[in-house]
Amino acid sequence: MIYLLAAVGALTIAVLLWRAFAPERVGVASRQAPIAPDDDPDFLRKLGEQQRREDEDG
Repeated sequence: MIYLLAAVGALTIAVLLWRAFAPERVGVASRQAPIAPDDDPDFLRKLGEQQRREDEDG
């Protein structure tokens, strides 16, 4: 039983070290923080266009 726990512990430590120090995988997109609507230029452009249309319509 002790040998089994030691093997599981060693495997866990090996996996954690691998994930911490392994080089970045190729082809995997890095996660970017989501952009808030007030920082997104496309959202602001669409919002401006929508407001101009509403002003023109009445």
